[in-house]
Amino acid sequence: MNARKTFTSVLAAAAWVGSLVLTANSYGGDEGPVSAVDALSRSTTSGSAITKPAPAATNAVASFKLRANLQVDGEGIFLSQILEPGSDAPHLRLCDSPAFGKLITLKRPDIITLSSSAGFDSALTNWTGPDMIRISRRVRALAEKELLELITASLQQHYVKDLGQLELHAARPWSPVSVPDEPFTIQISDLPTSGVSSAFIVRFDLQTAWREQLGSWQLPLQAKVWREVWVARSAVKRSESVHGADLVRERRDMLLFHEPFAELSSDDSSLEFVESLQPGAPLLARLVKPRSIVHRGQSLAAIVRDGALMITLKVEALEDGSAGQLIRVRNPLSRRDLHAKVVDEANVQVSL
Repeated sequence: MNARKTFTSVLAAAAWVGSLVLTANSYGGDEGPVSAVDALSRSTTSGSAITKPAPAATNAVASFKLRANLQVDGEGIFLSQILEPGSDAPHLRLCDSPAFGKLITLKRPDIITLSSSAGFDSALTNWTGPDMIRISRRVRALAEKELLELITASLQQHYVKDLGQLELHAARPWSPVSVPDEPFTIQISDLPTSGVSSAFIVRFDLQTAWREQLGSWQLPLQAKVWREVWVARSAVKRSESVHGADLVRERRDMLLFHEPFAELSSDDSSLEFVESLQPGAPLLARLVKPRSIVHRGQSLAAIVRDGALMITLKVEALEDGSAGQLIRVRNPLSRRDLHAKVVDEANVQVSL
């Protein structure tokens, strides 16, 4: 039995070799006979019975690598932020940021749910990296110099205004506090009834651009409000004209004075000094007045009008007066005192 099987196998092999030889001869042509190996090679490349396998089709799946930790601002948490660079994820807002000083964690299923709710329709399946991410707010320290600049700007805008340039110093050291590393504003919540003074306590709140309240604090302050005013560089006499007086502009702290300062031109000849000034004395508004053009005891022409009727008579000035000022005058004949408006150096007008 074994001999018969062996004989049958040999016959099959011989027939196969014979077919190869025939195939080889058929490939010869002008080139002559070719070997069986060459014929086998040509048949596998040209025929349909033996073909090379086609390359397998590949469907690339996007990979999403989750960060382990993240710090954000108050705008929110975005998909592109929680993934490592190269994940090709859109800048899609997932949820609110954690409150300042707090920490939240997001697991992969949480991110998939939030992304789907936000409208991201791609599959988030090919994950790498940690299983969850810890998210907190970016933080920095608020030092004394920056705080004083913020308080100064707010008080200058809302309280001091154009009175002068505000300068603040802390009456005691300020210990830096942690604040979000993002834009925020300061709001003055309380001032003394006297407002900004040489020494006072201010209470204030800090609020982020997203209207998140960060807390309330108070700080004792020392203040100066600087402004350039007119100062007598040398002595000035009473009734002396402002024009030609030795005046100079110097910075003075407005909080040390409770009266308004004179605002004038140093060459104004229509003004005169009411009192004498010592060198270095600031020029207050009450220390100057319009220059008198009529003087006490001077004889003036008074014009009296009564409708269309006009009468002119002589009167005596009972006090000094400048142009446009009302002064007392006396009729020397009737000895009656009247009020008259100064018109010029020789005339006044009486209204009945």
